[in-house]
Amino acid sequence: MILHPTPENPLPPGAECVELVTKDKVSLRAMRAMPPGEARGTFVILGGRGDYLERYFETTRDLMARGFAVAGVDLRGQGGSGRPASDPYRDRLESFDGFDEDVRTLMEGMVLTSCPAPYFALGHSTGAHVWLRVLQANHWFSAAVLVSPLVDVIYGAWPRSLVALLVNGAALARRGSWFLPGVRKKPMGRSDFAGNPLTSDRRRWNRDSSTLEVAPHLGLGGPTFGWLKAARRSLKGVARMKRPLASVLIVAAGNDQVVSNEGTRRLARKMPGVALTFIPDAQHEILGERDEVRRQFFAALDSFISP
Repeated sequence: MILHPTPENPLPPGAECVELVTKDKVSLRAMRAMPPGEARGTFVILGGRGDYLERYFETTRDLMARGFAVAGVDLRGQGGSGRPASDPYRDRLESFDGFDEDVRTLMEGMVLTSCPAPYFALGHSTGAHVWLRVLQANHWFSAAVLVSPLVDVIYGAWPRSLVALLVNGAALARRGSWFLPGVRKKPMGRSDFAGNPLTSDRRRWNRDSSTLEVAPHLGLGGPTFGWLKAARRSLKGVARMKRPLASVLIVAAGNDQVVSNEGTRRLARKMPGVALTFIPDAQHEILGERDEVRRQFFAALDSFISP
């Protein structure tokens, strides 16, 4: 397992790739990067669905410049971690429980043993959702910063009752691996920037596309019926959550077309220990957005974690 820097996306200084293996024998690609001198602590990054570690090289450098060590992992089924060899762009997910095991393996196999405390969680979208699950049962973190978290899905014109019927029907028919209607079967690239729902920053879009041009095996197609069924089940559990075992800041995108901002507001209103702020003009991928959006994000992060 290796990392894949490009001229557009250089490796963070001192970053190293680490292979971890879960109890259920899934091989995970992890990354660790240490700043020069004594670190203020460690940020642990989980990306969104279909993400890969290279997409967080810039954010890693930003955090290292603030004096933090950084660790991260590709969740199972995506990036450089284990996935089915046949049709690798199609996820075979049946439950989010495996993601909990991925995080346990990352923390116990690398972070707690070789990265300086205190620990801070940073997650985007599905990765932020996984942190919400983890923060119900583990005292590892001093604080968590969740970016555009997956706490509710935007179904558009599809009634929720019809979505439930289709998802459950696909499961009964053993068609959970089928792609959802209208989604792409392969990752997006440079030519797909126009009209994308993720970012308004073409330079960063092209930067991430350059990684997939060098390492196409890191990409993933759109979600399947199985992924949506697993996500809906996990979302119900998150909706019943009590106070997380760390203080939480949610940074949401005002122009999010992927996850429901109303769902995010509901979660923040009912859950003690959660603060919520919006970046009004941002699209879903705040960390891959324009400089002015990222500056607002890091201003919020800096204020939240300052002693």
